[in-house]
Amino acid sequence: MRLVLSLESACDYAYDLRYHVKLQGFVYSLLRHTPYEHLHDLRGYKYFCFSNIYPPFDTRQGESRQLVLSSPDEKLVGTFAQALLTREEINIGSMRFYLRGIRVVRPKIRRSVTLVTRTPIIVRIPKRNYPRYGIVSEHSYVYWRPDMAFDAFLRQLEDNLVKKYRGFHGEEIEEGQLRPLFQEFLFKKQVCNHLLIKNREVRVFGSLWEFRFSHLTGEQRELLRFAIDAGFGERNSLGFGFMEVKVGR
Repeated sequence: MRLVLSLESACDYAYDLRYHVKLQGFVYSLLRHTPYEHLHDLRGYKYFCFSNIYPPFDTRQGESRQLVLSSPDEKLVGTFAQALLTREEINIGSMRFYLRGIRVVRPKIRRSVTLVTRTPIIVRIPKRNYPRYGIVSEHSYVYWRPDMAFDAFLRQLEDNLVKKYRGFHGEEIEEGQLRPLFQEFLFKKQVCNHLLIKNREVRVFGSLWEFRFSHLTGEQRELLRFAIDAGFGERNSLGFGFMEVKVGR
């Protein structure tokens, strides 16, 4: 379930490439004094994601932009919406917008569907899996990059989706009914994002993709429906792994 926010720029501004933490701060501000306030300090999956402010270009006063918040938790989405009803302006770092509208969207996952990344997918490979993928490193984890085995990206991505689904629903699922889930892949490019976390610059590596699915089973469609609202990969609560259903395939 998603909230699409229609925004109008209150001033001219240069697009902030390090918006993630600032935008995350705005999202958490909507949860103050609500039953979801604990998410800020919760370790583990938080089950929400958000898009970038798009189109992602420098903006002139009066121009329109959009922001999308998503979660498989409909009560959480309702909490976001309730908090937004009291706001006429939204401030994200130096960017200031007038909130012109809110609408609820429920993306449809049909038997055949194409998903595209709107923000990079972050996949980390833990050290215990290095031998499986032929990775040599002294670090406790590495970010997947195109020069690594593709199977490393695919396996970690699927494992992450299944773990999040199990954690959210509190039930086991038959993996044989879900895999192989991914069918066709179009790699677009690798990206490196610089995040400012606690006044320290952190580099994270991600990738942009287009995924095409056909002849999906009911169980696979349910998992994808969950995944596009929870986010693909890791660091979803920082806006990474935000997916969109491609229209007009």
